[in-house]
Amino acid sequence: MSRSTGTELGVVRDTPAAHPPEAGEMRHRPPPPRSGGARVELLGGFRLVTDDDPARIPAGSERLLAFVALRYGAVPRGLVAESLWPDVSECRAYASLRSALNRLRCAGCRMLDVGPGALALAGGVGVDFRELKPLAHLLVDSSVASPGTSVCLGLGASEIDALSQDLLPGWCDEWALREAEEWRQLRMHALEALATRFIGAQHFGHAVWAAGAAVRAEPLRETARAVLIKAHLAEGNQSEALREFQRYRSLLQAELGLRPTSRLLGLVADLWSAAPRCAACPATYREPVASGYDVPVTPR
Repeated sequence: MSRSTGTELGVVRDTPAAHPPEAGEMRHRPPPPRSGGARVELLGGFRLVTDDDPARIPAGSERLLAFVALRYGAVPRGLVAESLWPDVSECRAYASLRSALNRLRCAGCRMLDVGPGALALAGGVGVDFRELKPLAHLLVDSSVASPGTSVCLGLGASEIDALSQDLLPGWCDEWALREAEEWRQLRMHALEALATRFIGAQHFGHAVWAAGAAVRAEPLRETARAVLIKAHLAEGNQSEALREFQRYRSLLQAELGLRPTSRLLGLVADLWSAAPRCAACPATYREPVASGYDVPVTPR
């Protein structure tokens, strides 16, 4: 089996193998939290951990720490003040920034390196979002660059769970909403790409799990539903695939008054036409066809 290693994340590109690695076998994972260190967690909600214990800081200081943690390198004080306090004067914004920094110091929190013109995370502080984002990009990039190549990342349950988390849910600041939307789009594409890779490696349980996570996050997203249907079909669960299509079709009609696209209809058209008609079925039902429209069909 030919093998070459690419990128700093340890991607392993394999030619198809008779015995692919187990989905849970680790070839790359974000580094675990350092024991006794400090860590900012932004996925699934803001959390600050120091010396392995959760730490509490004032809400204004949480916003300051989250804003800096989302960015790489030093952040100019002016950008921080303008972004966190956009509705006040420049003088007032800088005063609020100084107050937030003082509250951090009073809480005994040494998470920031404070310079005369910029702020940055202190050395050794981990951020879950920074660790996971490169992996999400890698999944999407490898899916685009080599759709026909089996890319085994050795990923499993923990990565699926991490990619299922929203960024700072419930935060209403404009900068937080913008970052959260960008992350939502990225993680949805990453989950779909990961599920597709699992299908190719015949790890169907993980494929259904990853695609299901994307569907739960965005129930109306057709690409996520398509990958989930493909996973069921690849595993041989035709009834699951058909049920998933029917569920999506009903939801799409109820919520938006739309029909599934011809691409999605094509995945289940043969199953639908071949499904046995039972006595409980209505005399006339509507069958999906590749054109994207329904046509009345009389049971055979």
